[in-house]
Amino acid sequence: MSAPEILVADDDPHIRDVIGFALRRAGMEPEMARDGSEALRLFRTRRFGLAVLDIGMPEMDGLDLCREIRRTSQLPILFLSARDEEVDRILGLEIGGDDYLTKPFSPRELVARVKAILKRTRPAPAAARTLAQGRLTLDEDAHLAAFAGKPLALTALEFAILSALMARARAALTRDRILDAAYGVGTAVSDRTVDSHVRNIRAKLAAVGCADAIETVHGVGFRLGACGGDT
Repeated sequence: MSAPEILVADDDPHIRDVIGFALRRAGMEPEMARDGSEALRLFRTRRFGLAVLDIGMPEMDGLDLCREIRRTSQLPILFLSARDEEVDRILGLEIGGDDYLTKPFSPRELVARVKAILKRTRPAPAAARTLAQGRLTLDEDAHLAAFAGKPLALTALEFAILSALMARARAALTRDRILDAAYGVGTAVSDRTVDSHVRNIRAKLAAVGCADAIETVHGVGFRLGACGGDT
């Protein structure tokens, strides 16, 4: 298997060096961009497995770059930000980001997050299956989701969260269980991250006619809804 190519966009040369060293040491091939415009040019000419984008960049910031990428691609995106602002995290996830790290960060944590996201984008081995609930289907082998035959453009972590809920249809899952399924056990992620991804999944399903995709179980977490089928 070839080493995954990672697009890294950050205007701080020290940060680029730290990320590049950590990713290469982990067996990946980082490609560096100094700003959002340069990163967009690279994205349009190369095939990457994941992008690490700094939110605060000149020319084009990470949020605007994510919006441009999402016009044509579901490339997994990990955001970096020098500000630990909840509004930045939520906005980044709502426009299509898969994860978020605040500077300063541990290179080991960054690599762990990248690996977790990449794991979710790879087709599963022979144990893969097709899940169904109502009119919602999820093909884990092909990494495809659809409602009533209409395809859903899900990010890697949105797909993983929906898969976890569909695997235990009608069972209420805690946020911790959903986090473990999506990120892997032991990865520190805020509960708010799950809520943001669930909100995105609901919006995408609502757009294709599914208004009862995921139910909130107060004091517990979430469970899969009827998805257009019988309750």
